[in-house]
Amino acid sequence: MELRHVPVLLAEAVEYLNCRDGAIIVDCTLGGGGHAEAILNKVTPTGFLLGIDRDDAAIDAARIRLSAFSQHIKLVRDDFRRLIEILSTLKISAVDGILFDLGVSSFQLDEAQRGFSYRVSAPLDMRMDRREQVRAVDVVNSYPEGRLAAILRKYGEEPWAERISRFIIGARKRKPIETTEELVRIIKDAIPAGARRRGGHPAKRTFQALRIEINKELEGLERAFFDAVACLKKGGRLVVISYHSLEDRIVKNSFRQLARGCICPPTLESCQCKEEYKIRILTKKPVRPTDEEIKYNPRARSAKLRAAERL
Repeated sequence: MELRHVPVLLAEAVEYLNCRDGAIIVDCTLGGGGHAEAILNKVTPTGFLLGIDRDDAAIDAARIRLSAFSQHIKLVRDDFRRLIEILSTLKISAVDGILFDLGVSSFQLDEAQRGFSYRVSAPLDMRMDRREQVRAVDVVNSYPEGRLAAILRKYGEEPWAERISRFIIGARKRKPIETTEELVRIIKDAIPAGARRRGGHPAKRTFQALRIEINKELEGLERAFFDAVACLKKGGRLVVISYHSLEDRIVKNSFRQLARGCICPPTLESCQCKEEYKIRILTKKPVRPTDEEIKYNPRARSAKLRAAERL
């Protein structure tokens, strides 16, 4: 089934990856293949793209979209945190560019039955990898109140976390919460009317928090960026697109660490740590979508792109 996918910051990502004929590029978050298609248009006829995604629907959708490039792609259903192992299995020693487009993709939001969207009624699922056992329905109906509130606070930065958690516990005592529509109704009941009229959809933060918890999206993210840099050739590019402050903070801090040289105390006469500069940061400030892109694709509104080059 072909699914709609609108790639965010497409031209900017391709430019910062420095795509050219013959380059080997890894798309660590393949999604529907929008970024991959633009990359392949630049790196072929002699280049190659490795696409990684843990969502089987993403792999299937991308395979259809990229069918014209079948001789120049390898699509792998796996977790990008295993990038080094994946490249080793494929006997690829180093690559010219690596892209991470983090978070939930357009087609996952558009597939109602996946349960990612708070705008349509669907079973509470939210798994990116449907081989995993834990779903949103399990978290909502089994986590203790304190743990649920902590997740909403940490991953959703939800100011009404405790109140929403308390309302969820009360609702599930009457009957299990099984659909996105039921959960949205509970969240709206929990948040005072005045607060509901500010800051977008009242369920946005809760759904984000649940999705991050279920898919362990932030776990090992910093390590993944370090591994990615280790897989780049000299002059290779790393591009990361993030969509909320928690992701962007990890990207920014990881880049800073990788761009830092000696970390020895200034009191030492000579360097003992042997740390070297690993990257040059190409984006002093994150690249944001234009007003025109946001108008065409409102989901791009919160996107931030950061890029770096391997030294």
